[in-house]
Amino acid sequence: MATAISLSTPVGTAACEKHAKDLNFIEDMTKNAKDIQDKVFVDILTLNAETQYLRRHHLNGSTDRETFKSKIPVITYEDLQPDIQRIANGDRSPILSVYPISEFLTSSGTSSGERKLMPMTQVELDRRIFLHNLLIPVISIYVPSLDKGKGLYFLFVKAETKTPGGISARTALTSYYKSDRFKMRPYDPYDVHTSPNEAILCSDTSQSMYTHMLCGLYQRNEVLRIGAMFATGLLRAIRFLQLNWQQLAHDIATGTLNPKITDPSIRDYMLQILKPNPEFSRFITDECSGTNWEGIIRRIWPNTKYLDVIVTGSMAQYIPTLDYYSGGLPLASTIYGSSECYFGINLKPMCKPSEVSYTFMPNLAYFEFLPHESTSSTLSGGDNSTPRLVDLVDVEVGKEYELVVTTYGGLYRYRVGDILRVTGFHNSAPQFHFVRRKNILLSIDSDKTDEADLQKAVENASELLQVYKTSVVDYTSYGDTKSMPGHYVIYWELLVKDPENVPSDEVMKQCCLAMEESLNSVYRQGRVADNSIGALEIRVVKSGTFEELMDLAISRGASINQYKVPRCVNFTPIMKLLDSKVLSSHFSPACPHWTPERRR
Repeated sequence: MATAISLSTPVGTAACEKHAKDLNFIEDMTKNAKDIQDKVFVDILTLNAETQYLRRHHLNGSTDRETFKSKIPVITYEDLQPDIQRIANGDRSPILSVYPISEFLTSSGTSSGERKLMPMTQVELDRRIFLHNLLIPVISIYVPSLDKGKGLYFLFVKAETKTPGGISARTALTSYYKSDRFKMRPYDPYDVHTSPNEAILCSDTSQSMYTHMLCGLYQRNEVLRIGAMFATGLLRAIRFLQLNWQQLAHDIATGTLNPKITDPSIRDYMLQILKPNPEFSRFITDECSGTNWEGIIRRIWPNTKYLDVIVTGSMAQYIPTLDYYSGGLPLASTIYGSSECYFGINLKPMCKPSEVSYTFMPNLAYFEFLPHESTSSTLSGGDNSTPRLVDLVDVEVGKEYELVVTTYGGLYRYRVGDILRVTGFHNSAPQFHFVRRKNILLSIDSDKTDEADLQKAVENASELLQVYKTSVVDYTSYGDTKSMPGHYVIYWELLVKDPENVPSDEVMKQCCLAMEESLNSVYRQGRVADNSIGALEIRVVKSGTFEELMDLAISRGASINQYKVPRCVNFTPIMKLLDSKVLSSHFSPACPHWTPERRR
């Protein structure tokens, strides 16, 4: 193993010479943020000057900032969709980028129910991988001797499709894990995992999870950090252990592999390393057979120093559960990115989750920021009323902005939809706290349901009540994350016109399923393929409940003239009021329909 060498850098004390080089790179980037942003801006426009998109908007090869801002509109995905569809259908002309589109990264679902397709080039993928490589040097400043152990990471590939033009469409992480850059990565003593690549690349998530867990158990004393991309992934792993510890203990005791693990590459790997260990099997049985799972992570993996998992934004709701299972281990949210672009890293990864801020790296894209009070729904397509956007180095501490990016891969002044608050600067590069996704009501895992999606789902489901002369008077919702997996809870107040013909439990269950069928493909994939979202629940409340909800809001200072029923709630007094009025509860009886999307 490598020996740690303390090297002083402006960012912190590096663990080795390579880390010092990476930390100095971060320092150089953040010291010269304006100059680098200017260079990135010119590079992107020069590189893509002959693309159809820029020519259509008459930029005519100009790299003048004012010309760019006056001629290139601020857009959303819907504005770009016709061009993306041409590429997906096989058009190889330089529509958005001069570089060939090597694949599409799939992002959150649009209002039409399909995932967004984000064009990706090989150069852009290399840029993202480089940012990933900065994470371990940063975290090693705060967590020493990571080269003396391993990381237990629950990493998975997800289902992917081909567009009509033959281009792969997959999630950003699936793209990375399937790339040669990942599979043939050089050995790094600071970044060794307990699981083999075969476990990560297995398309069957159950077999993949089993292998991750079994490998992590066998190497329990070597595990220094445990992680997943999001909080939900780590909690799913704990739930998996709760359900499967007996089989895992059997495999450990006998040195054999569960016959349900049929993937040939996994079996070949595991059968080489499995050895009987009855004593450790008894330990697993003693720890997992009881009802007290508080601190289970520390009890099984005693040398764990932190959990590497994103707990910002909608994932913050899982912090108490992670604290319970981990015994209060630090939660490190290390990186901020999306399918559209990667943005920055957390230079203080051991901070409290509520204090997480990401330092933007100015070499990744050209960044602009729309003051949040200006993010009206009318802003797109070159509207002359577009307020002036702010450049990266000109944002102000304490203010909130919507992120807008121009990338090497062919997105120009694209609204990402994230609302960020400026918390400070590292040198001249701003640091942002992620506030929320714009217009998102519900999110359990990677799903994002906005108010329009929820309204459509309620309307479709309520049609099943018409034959019973029953209608939905009002509704609200919340994401229940106390159970694993979490699930949507919808509160309905019903108007029943015929007391002799009240909708039955079976009818209400079908309403649950109808709502799920109406939600977007990201939600349905989470229900069907990923098992990351539980069955939707409708709770029917007493007549008059929503009037009481309004009375509560008014008593707390809301204006009676401006009051609107919140379509998503999480405030404790409101939750107590709603739950005290529940007449009946109903769950979806089956999974909704989902198949990998066919791109037309």
